[in-house]
Amino acid sequence: MKDAIAVFNEWAELNKDLGMERGHADAVTEMLDFALKERHRINKNFTFLDLGCGNGWVVRKVINDPLCKKAFGIDGADQMITNAKARGNKENYILANIHDYEPQKKFDLIHSMEVLYYLEDPASILKKISNSWLAKKGRLIAGIDLYYENRDSHSWEDKVGAKMLMLQQAEWIEMFESAGFSNVESWCANQTEGWAGTLVLTGKKD
Repeated sequence: MKDAIAVFNEWAELNKDLGMERGHADAVTEMLDFALKERHRINKNFTFLDLGCGNGWVVRKVINDPLCKKAFGIDGADQMITNAKARGNKENYILANIHDYEPQKKFDLIHSMEVLYYLEDPASILKKISNSWLAKKGRLIAGIDLYYENRDSHSWEDKVGAKMLMLQQAEWIEMFESAGFSNVESWCANQTEGWAGTLVLTGKKD
């Protein structure tokens, strides 16, 4: 099995990150609509982190929100960060292994798309986010396409050649709750007749 970071570096070099951006756009838009509506109800400036930001397209989208004070993206693939910086402007991009990353300041909103099941220990990262990455009343919202109920995803590990964690929706929800998130919600975004949808998981820090 390949290291996931090595896989994403290869994809970035081949400009496959642009295809990922297009493929995930509808689900991410649904996720951000949910999260940003909440920020506007609160009506305070917020800081944003995209966990596994790829070429930075989500960071560039959120920085344009009038309430977003600062937007950061973190990724372990150096070519992804290179692409992000080349396409970006006023955002902040960080090259770092997510397991080793320790932010200097807490964030009000943390987003992640297609990252959690690649992590060696997602439960520990979720606990870190809940305990020390999120500000009080902050929210994590994450989307994953590889999960047990999505039968189409069962062959992806072999196709990509990178280790992936296959869990049921209920197991992901339990992991969020065990990490200390409150008001955990889950749904499938961008469902179609031939696609089970992106599994969205979100929770807040009290």
